[in-house]
Amino acid sequence: MQLNDPITAVKGIGEKTAEAFCAAGIYTVNGLLHYFPRNYETMPEMVQIREISRPGRYTVRARILTPAAVFRSRGKAALSFRIGDGSGQLKVSIFGMPYLKKQIYPGRECIFSGNCSFKGTEALMSQPKFLTDEEYAQLQNRLQPVYPLRGELTNQRLRKALTEALPAAEEIREYLPEDILENEHLLPIPKAIRLMHFPERMEEVYAARKRLAFDEFFLFLARMELLKQGPEKEISGYVYPIADTEAAVQEFLAKLPYPLTGAQERTIRQIRQDMASGFCMNRLVQGDVGSGKTIVAFTAALVAVCHGAQAALMAPTEVLAAQHYSDILRMSAEYGLPFTPVLLSGSLKAKEKREAKERIRSGEANFLIGTHALIQEDVEAKDLALIITDEQHRFGVRQRIDLARKGAQPHVLVMSATPIPRTLGLILYGDLDVSLIDELPAKRLPIKNTVVDGSYRTKLYQFILKRISEGRQAYIICPMVEEGEEGTAGLANVVDYTEELRAKFPPQIRIDMLHGRMKPKEKNEVMQRFAEGGTDLLISTTVVEVGVNVPNATVMMVENAERFGLAQLHQLRGRVGRGEWQSYCMFVAGEEDKKMSKRTQERLHILNETNDGFRIAEEDLKQRGPGDFFGLRQSGLPYFKIADIYTDAELLKRVKAVVERICRNEPERVRELREELKAREQMDYVDFHGICL
Repeated sequence: MQLNDPITAVKGIGEKTAEAFCAAGIYTVNGLLHYFPRNYETMPEMVQIREISRPGRYTVRARILTPAAVFRSRGKAALSFRIGDGSGQLKVSIFGMPYLKKQIYPGRECIFSGNCSFKGTEALMSQPKFLTDEEYAQLQNRLQPVYPLRGELTNQRLRKALTEALPAAEEIREYLPEDILENEHLLPIPKAIRLMHFPERMEEVYAARKRLAFDEFFLFLARMELLKQGPEKEISGYVYPIADTEAAVQEFLAKLPYPLTGAQERTIRQIRQDMASGFCMNRLVQGDVGSGKTIVAFTAALVAVCHGAQAALMAPTEVLAAQHYSDILRMSAEYGLPFTPVLLSGSLKAKEKREAKERIRSGEANFLIGTHALIQEDVEAKDLALIITDEQHRFGVRQRIDLARKGAQPHVLVMSATPIPRTLGLILYGDLDVSLIDELPAKRLPIKNTVVDGSYRTKLYQFILKRISEGRQAYIICPMVEEGEEGTAGLANVVDYTEELRAKFPPQIRIDMLHGRMKPKEKNEVMQRFAEGGTDLLISTTVVEVGVNVPNATVMMVENAERFGLAQLHQLRGRVGRGEWQSYCMFVAGEEDKKMSKRTQERLHILNETNDGFRIAEEDLKQRGPGDFFGLRQSGLPYFKIADIYTDAELLKRVKAVVERICRNEPERVRELREELKAREQMDYVDFHGICL
């Protein structure tokens, strides 16, 4: 069995079973080995049913009391039955596994272990394991990895496949010199992979994860080091002296209904100096949510367009791209700007796409706005001088390069609203010049924040309804999509929360839900409806973190706030406070005892105290401990699968030193790595191991 073999090469995985793995994004043996747990659990001590008084994971010995009833839940077949142990009864639900019906019959006694939640006073157990006494004894003192599951994929099926696939990890060769392994206390890669899946103690998990995080940082920083000899050092084909467009820029800025902040003016000046320098601009504009980065980007585009060239803006979502397009059309009409924009996104009809691409090819359209559809091979720009990308594409090196190739050494401008601790900014953005917009517009009202426990929920609902009655809109953020995954008992999920509030709130309140498992078209329709005022309350996961601008949305409530990083909570908060009305953000800690722990209070208090994203990022860096990576994904930075710049800040600095040493002292090794990166520009750390450097 080889690393790059298809998943069907693993013993026990046929074509049908492979579909479950592919649905989770696992296509190869290597992909399986790198599908890591999101948590680890130990088997809970056995209790009686009457002792179950709060949400959590429990183990009971009980007898099945009723046959399994089959029902449909969100399009999936589900089973429901009751169990009892003499002290009480539990209702049990199993989703997506109708084939278990034959094993569920009255009178059968076994050990059930699963997540319990409550509906009213009734306890419900979901997705339990059925265990014999022998199996329970084996699991009691052993760490159990808990994987992110999709569709019909189960933890049991994953563990069985991983047992078969593990020998293939030995194929991965070491790429680091022996002295670095020793000095940095790093495990061999095959051992790290084995211990991530089959650890005996948490210390082994920490050591394994450190090695894998090291590799992910190494790949990222090595690519950055090699990029330093890339576009930003090249002679640009587009040299625009400041004096040539001074009148047009000043006329545009003077027509805006608000004055620019000093930080915006400084950033525009830096951008124009870059575009006049004769070299390719490669600049990051980093500013807090609502700081006015978009106007800065439009001003840069104006410079290119005034010289008869084209500019492109790549947004992370279709809804946001459509909003940028609408803004440019409106501003061009109001202010007499020379923009002829075109919108290109995946949801356009075939005829509309053809027409858009022809306008881009002919040069008729001078401002290209869209999603990743802009980088498709058949999109040919006539004279592309400036590329503006959203932060989600900052580390998508392949997309950035593909778009840059559509021009003759064009300028590159990257916008980011993610607050990065200044101590890490130089490392993460080492290949870019950085402009910081650290002022908010003068008329922007500061968001009012509150941090409470779950006992305040009813009052918060009343507050939301009052704001909606005044014509405003609101968000409620949940950490989970739906109930059922192991280790998530007691966490709010979008699907059930939406059903609950539709039943609880007055029927005239228009409630919608949004999450990452929805089809792109469906997600776009939901966001568009909310943006246009067709929805009063949007219940969502963090997919709204980088979203559309809805000035009328003035309230955000975040459930299980303790499960997110401070920087991500701040990003979410940035969805409100974008209009003329006072906005509010309520962080609800959903801890089991309904009272916040001292640590949660300390962490969330900083959000109550300040709206400064950069200060919050620094606090996040200080407060988060080495165990935080076992919660839900806490960082507002979606660029790393294993590593986290907050939890692993010190490791990041050490990897930076290692990369610089290798680049300085081992030119042959660097040459090999450069060739691999050129050949596979979209390489992630999974591929990084797979090519056996």
